[in-house]
Amino acid sequence: MRTAYLDTLYELASKDKRVYALISDNGAIVYDKYRRDLPEQYLNLGISEANMLGMAAGMASCGKIPFAYTIGAFLAYRAFEFIRNDICIQKQNVKVVGTGAGEVYSALGPTHHSTEDIGGLRTLPNLTILCPASPLEVKKATQAAYEQEGPVYLRLGTNKEPEIYNNDYLFKIGKGVTLKDGKDITLIGTGSILKDILDVANKLQQEGVTARVINIHTLKPIDKELIMKAIEETKKIITIEDHSVIGGLGSAVAEIIAESGKGVAFKRIGLHDFSKGYGSYAQVKELNGIGTGQIIDSVKMLLS
Repeated sequence: MRTAYLDTLYELASKDKRVYALISDNGAIVYDKYRRDLPEQYLNLGISEANMLGMAAGMASCGKIPFAYTIGAFLAYRAFEFIRNDICIQKQNVKVVGTGAGEVYSALGPTHHSTEDIGGLRTLPNLTILCPASPLEVKKATQAAYEQEGPVYLRLGTNKEPEIYNNDYLFKIGKGVTLKDGKDITLIGTGSILKDILDVANKLQQEGVTARVINIHTLKPIDKELIMKAIEETKKIITIEDHSVIGGLGSAVAEIIAESGKGVAFKRIGLHDFSKGYGSYAQVKELNGIGTGQIIDSVKMLLS
């Protein structure tokens, strides 16, 4: 995902001198090509995330399009006030880019995990929240963020996510994507965990269960129409996210269900506490109840 983002940002900045890359003294080596070819559109602000966002807001007020990039936990939590006051209240055209979504920095522990960021940022007016699921979707989301006037939070994984799309498709802010059709149950996910959800759906299909898989790449504004269609057609909904069950995708879908007045079997799968344990990403997901086997068990329980 990171490479897909950097390649797209490089292309955008090469064509539009208003585009700037701002970083907070992390991952500078991955910007080598960008820094070499576009030095006047690159700023390393050091370990000062809040200051970086304040500066980005000032640049946007002068007609620039800053993409402010660092580890998501350091942006969403440490610099929340600056996102709120300097960017969202002022409706500044700043793109806040957080890498390391969910528990992908599995070996670094909960201090580096972005597992409450959607919950906090979803409350902020004027902010669009994008959470792409694959490298191709990162390219499309980055392009869409550039074209969108106003604040955008772009939530990225790292650099190891597999591609989930076999073909090109239309990416539109606020419109989810049905990755797999099914009539027995709907699995709704966001971000890099979509690969696991597709694996779960394929395993269930071998057992005679057809699961619809929906990718909600835009958490705000969310695609209510697509979710309502799934509610009416499958009657059973499970949300799956590498994020707290409070405030994230599960909460957003629960709000839609509650306000719809529809009777539907519903379950949220996600974190119920700070993440536990260290190891590979797959190991940490398993330790925290969102491994593929645990998702399958939850689906079967809801179906029964």
